[in-house]
Amino acid sequence: MAETDLERFVDAPGRDEKVRQVREMIDRAGIEYLYLQFVSITGKVMGKGIPADHWETVSRKGFQLVYGATVNLFQNRAGDYLGYGPEAAELVGIPEPETFMQLPWAPQIGRLYCTLFRNREERENPGGYLTSDCRGNLRRLHEAFEKKHGTRLRIGTEPEMMWLKFDENGKPRDGYSKPYCYHIDQFESLRPVSMQVIRYARRMGLDMIQGDHEDAPGQLELNWMFDDVLRNADRLTTYRQICAQVAREHGIFACFMTKPFMGVSASGCHHNMSLWRGGDDHFSRCGNDREDLPGMEENYMYVRGGENTFMPDTDDPQMPGKEGLKAIGGVVQHLQALTAIGASTVNSYRRLWDTGFWAPVFADWGFQNRTTGLRVSAPGRFEYRSVDSMVNPYLMGATLLAAMDDGLENSLDPGQPEERNIYEAMAEGKEVRRLPMSLGEALDHLAGSEVVRRGLPGEMYRLYEEYKRDEYARFMSSVTEWDNEMYMECLP
Repeated sequence: MAETDLERFVDAPGRDEKVRQVREMIDRAGIEYLYLQFVSITGKVMGKGIPADHWETVSRKGFQLVYGATVNLFQNRAGDYLGYGPEAAELVGIPEPETFMQLPWAPQIGRLYCTLFRNREERENPGGYLTSDCRGNLRRLHEAFEKKHGTRLRIGTEPEMMWLKFDENGKPRDGYSKPYCYHIDQFESLRPVSMQVIRYARRMGLDMIQGDHEDAPGQLELNWMFDDVLRNADRLTTYRQICAQVAREHGIFACFMTKPFMGVSASGCHHNMSLWRGGDDHFSRCGNDREDLPGMEENYMYVRGGENTFMPDTDDPQMPGKEGLKAIGGVVQHLQALTAIGASTVNSYRRLWDTGFWAPVFADWGFQNRTTGLRVSAPGRFEYRSVDSMVNPYLMGATLLAAMDDGLENSLDPGQPEERNIYEAMAEGKEVRRLPMSLGEALDHLAGSEVVRRGLPGEMYRLYEEYKRDEYARFMSSVTEWDNEMYMECLP
């Protein structure tokens, strides 16, 4: 029989040495237990735990878990499991030794990311890559993009989120600080929280660079250095886990919901992106000595150098280079469908409807223009703006690659940059395309975009469509407090 994807993965050159290095770290640090994790289609961290004594065995054989875990093992409105029924096989998760990391808040536990495969006994494609593995898909799509175009995508994310208090009923409600943007005093009020996040983050390989208090109650943004799209997505996932842990330690709530309050800014997650040729991995200390790392060295690597194809190649210091413009032409062309990935929840669209808070609502681009879905935030990089704190960064990265591939292959023109406030431009007669203003509308655009769906290969699009259509149907079939206040006494 031909060698399977799973077998090639396990027998990859150099992997046995990495497995041995993990064992040395386990023994040296006294680690007792391992979390083997992957990411569901909505960005939830899933997986299993095993005693560290079984590391060598699980490193080759992996663990099994029902396929439906990639869809959160949730049920739809009819009570049926989303995506996969109980008759479906069990996936095989194989840990990646290079991602091994000791948890700084629980030093007896180690954590690894995993790649997912179809069951070894499947009749069709046994041991093949599981296409409902959003993280594995991104790696493979990125490799195919590089082979085709000779460039790789680097991304830096700006994750906003809110720290909330619990009310007398134990429900998260009010922001911990006041909604004063960039105020150091409000930043200081959350210092015990933010500094603990930063300590844990640096320990786990996030090269933290800046932070501030944003303009919603309890809202902070803490940033780390940009990197290869997959590693950055892993770090965003790690950051969310860190925030949840710090919230538990301080008796408050880490809120990643996009818009918990109307009348103040929502939590976005802008993606600053650029395509590069070449470059090399460099070790970033992040406060850790190289000789005494709490995880494998790969966790502390950031790609540096190379040629940024988004840099200007004319006398205009703002205008991106020709290749960058083609790639962005693809993103502009497909912004409406991409919004179904970047603004992935019903609540996401509260951000777009609550005007006056710099949320993008138009499928256009410009320089430093925050009313458009895309802007040149600095020479050599674009800021993708129609994305919020609930995003699955693996799906976002994969669909951005699909849009850029279309732009490069077909030399798509993004048009002239819009330097005016888009509302003023419309008043002057400009015709613009609006971004979708509901999850249902965004899903319709996604369904109509063959290009963006290429970033959701195999079973991924079917699962995402089913999950999100059910989510939207649940919303549309719910009676809210607004319904009661608006209509309860409207007649006679």
